[in-house]
Amino acid sequence: MNKKISVLNPFCSGEYVVYPAHGVGKVADITKQNVAGSELELIVVNFAKDKMTLRIPMAKAETTGLRKISSADTINEALTTLKGKAKVKKVMWSRRAQEYENKINSGNPVAIAEVVRDLHRNENLAEQSYSERQIYEQALDRLANEYAVFENITPADATQKLLSMLAK
Repeated sequence: MNKKISVLNPFCSGEYVVYPAHGVGKVADITKQNVAGSELELIVVNFAKDKMTLRIPMAKAETTGLRKISSADTINEALTTLKGKAKVKKVMWSRRAQEYENKINSGNPVAIAEVVRDLHRNENLAEQSYSERQIYEQALDRLANEYAVFENITPADATQKLLSMLAK
């Protein structure tokens, strides 16, 4: 008893999207495929940086968190958050690291900007631990990639702009 659920497709081939667990990718194709005897409509997303292709069932796109690039309001809110004062909690690092990972994997640019802001270290401050640096770089990379697509610039230029905002 296979029911075909017709879902309006909010995504177009060739546009950039954000998948929370992997960051910014490009919709390569929207295709139909037979899986276990039922036909599924799949969104094929390529993540060039990770050399990875993801196939997401259209019916599950919303529940997986797949979304279009953020609006100007959301990006501006993230940039405002980035320029704010760092809020470092006096909690064990393992607990904070878990919170930071959850924020990064939420795919929310404002939450990711909080992680970047909180973990950013100026040159003259104390050294970061390896795990702190890894989380910081992952968050900065995710935010820069989305900002780059939004501003239509290269990810390297976006990273430089974000770092200059942090330095102020």
